[in-house]
Amino acid sequence: MSDRAVAGGGRLAGEIRVPGDKSVSHRALILGALADGETAVEGLSSGADVASTRRCLEALGVEIAGAGPAVRVTGRGLGGLAAPKGDLDAGNSGTTMRLLAGVVAGHPFPARFTGDASLTRRPMRRIAEPLRAMGAAVTLSDGDTAPLSVAGGPLKGVEYAMKVASAQVKSCVLLAGLHAAGETTVAEPAQTRDHTERMLAGFGVSVRRAGLKVTVAGGSRLRAAKVIVPGDPSSAAFWAVAATLSPGSELAIRGVGANPTRTGYLNVLARMGADIHREPLRGDGGEPIEDLLISSSELRGTEISADEIPGLVDEVPVLALAAALARGSSRFRGLSELRHKESDRLAGIAALLNAFGAVARVEGDDLLVEGVAALAPGRADALDDHRLAMTAFVAAFLAGGESEIGGLESAAISYPSFYDDFRARTA
Repeated sequence: MSDRAVAGGGRLAGEIRVPGDKSVSHRALILGALADGETAVEGLSSGADVASTRRCLEALGVEIAGAGPAVRVTGRGLGGLAAPKGDLDAGNSGTTMRLLAGVVAGHPFPARFTGDASLTRRPMRRIAEPLRAMGAAVTLSDGDTAPLSVAGGPLKGVEYAMKVASAQVKSCVLLAGLHAAGETTVAEPAQTRDHTERMLAGFGVSVRRAGLKVTVAGGSRLRAAKVIVPGDPSSAAFWAVAATLSPGSELAIRGVGANPTRTGYLNVLARMGADIHREPLRGDGGEPIEDLLISSSELRGTEISADEIPGLVDEVPVLALAAALARGSSRFRGLSELRHKESDRLAGIAALLNAFGAVARVEGDDLLVEGVAALAPGRADALDDHRLAMTAFVAAFLAGGESEIGGLESAAISYPSFYDDFRARTA
């Protein structure tokens, strides 16, 4: 990791299209691999995490043709993946590891998943428990982390009550359930992203939802589909906050995913006083989309409840930055899950904000942010965490002057062109 000088100041103008939604992109590749026929995907995320999913699927015998945002996936059918010849390297991607563990659990071969130093610190017992209950043999490393091994085979459907609200855990169990005898039901403690359920329906699978319970039937065949990936809301959030907080900014963000399980950040910004106009567009493949028209505005502090966090968990870092420049104080409640991201993101947010002259502190699992009139150039460490890296860059832009930030290169995990795109729209 090396420090990089970032010159701040200016306003944002024009329009931008953010990369394809990372969550939708992972699922498009995985469901396309399990389907009968050829799936066409448009707008695929350019990030390193989605590249990890592609690499692992290819190691499982899946043919994926094309480069850039348009690819074609030749499905091998339910249960048709091939045994890998070596470890499956998920890189930095928890989604890759957790979802594919569920898929592999239904296949009659062993597979070992590895990842980078960050991923191998993240908790994996949360997927091991339900997969074991379904009949798979799952071996974890010390500390219940990866590398992890899955010896798949015949599975039985279960009803699993998740202890932690996690779309990755839910998706892991549902994907295993497609390969299981009988029905599999997942009960969520709070609603999480529903991209898997929506896309399964788009591939012809019957998905039942009753309150916070989601059910699929084992043996459900998937039909190849065309998937148009919307712009990533988590990437759009950085632009929304930067344009809101930089005086004189007028910015349009085109074609952003408007799935209601992903727009919690917009709800928070709206009640803080942000001037964001949402223009719905016709969606495709079960995912709604919209344009966002943003004008600079003054914000006021707010409280984000623990119940809201599952719907905006990836946007907490940049929302905390918004809170740092809002009038009054803001409190983010129930952020324990942030301790298990690419970094201890909860501690990292507080340190980052304080490095730019804001006032932030962690109280238990809460984050308290006191608004200040202005940020000051600073020196911050993004901890090789892509969400912190982009938040630090926006903070430096808003602070003016010149700041030093370590770990900026980690933005490539989700948004490789972020810095170039940002500078191109700075007036």
